[in-house]
Amino acid sequence: MKKLLFVAVASILVAGTALASPGAESKGASGGGGGSTFIGIAMPETHVLRWTKDGASLKKFAENKGFRAQDQYANADQNLQNTQIQNFLTQGARAIIIGCVNDGVAAAVADAARDKVTVIAYDRIIPNSADYDYYITFNNFKVGQFQGQGIEKGLNLKSATAENPKYITLFAGSPTDGNAFFFYDGAMSVLNPYIKSGVLKVVGPYPETSKDTANFQRIATENWLAPTAKTRMENLLNADAKDVVLDAVLAPNDTLARAIIEACKADAKYAGKLPVVTGQDAEAASTALIKNGEQYMTVFKDTTKLAEAAILLAEAAVKGTTPNIPGAVLASSIGLADIGNTGKKVVKAYLLDPVIIYRENWQDPVNAGFYSQDEIAQNGLK
Repeated sequence: MKKLLFVAVASILVAGTALASPGAESKGASGGGGGSTFIGIAMPETHVLRWTKDGASLKKFAENKGFRAQDQYANADQNLQNTQIQNFLTQGARAIIIGCVNDGVAAAVADAARDKVTVIAYDRIIPNSADYDYYITFNNFKVGQFQGQGIEKGLNLKSATAENPKYITLFAGSPTDGNAFFFYDGAMSVLNPYIKSGVLKVVGPYPETSKDTANFQRIATENWLAPTAKTRMENLLNADAKDVVLDAVLAPNDTLARAIIEACKADAKYAGKLPVVTGQDAEAASTALIKNGEQYMTVFKDTTKLAEAAILLAEAAVKGTTPNIPGAVLASSIGLADIGNTGKKVVKAYLLDPVIIYRENWQDPVNAGFYSQDEIAQNGLK
């Protein structure tokens, strides 16, 4: 009797998940598609727009390949995501693509391994786990290098002098996201020589690399939350940066960049000229700011291509064939094997190349079909 009751409850839970409204953040999800092989798609949140787009793209490409697929969103709650992954396992998933919230996902990944279900870490390494084999992302060290190069170009640092230094403050992404460390270290590989020569002065905490854990935590932005970045920027403008005019802000993504720009706009010192502010993800709202000269640059990671590549990888893993992913290289083949280091294992990491976006080429994401017509219209990207 207990077994029958458990099956009935599980069936109700699964049915409730499948019937949840599309895009619902806490239950997430849309199911469907043809074929008998099921792929679960677990995305971390919706407050960063790219994750909803990624989830939808992954589902579309999976269904185009004949898989059944379901996308869910965890509202930055790892316990919720673990429950969603368990539901995928209950439904008989053969592969699960996970953009994790944090390392608490390892328990769910271990359950997937027990059930011989392929797990693919999607654009975020799943740390502290030896229970999966694949990771697909962009060359995130290069993303950071592009951000550093944006500041180098925007401030003309090659011609600057220590007698007339430029002033910068530093932000990093979420400390629970392994990519945040690669972004930061890539950027600082470009900026540190200028800081050491006195050409560039850091206002606020200065971790030379992400290995300076104490200072990195001071500039990190938990869960990539824009309000957190805005509050920190406002505090900087009223304290450490009160008596200087900032020339640049290293912002790790577009969501945070816009929050930082909003804080600067409220400060009279920046009424005539905003600092050079970096970004990442080529979100439509930031591309509009770049077009208008308010955000200096972003990094275009065509996540539509990443989603397609992830499904190709999942298909090969499920079929037991060698992955053939156009445009992707193994990190180990270009000396970046550590990108796949979970702390317990080095997984096969497949990398796609990003593209740097300035005002002069802001149309690249538009021309690539990265935005919907609504996004183009709403943000004036014509």
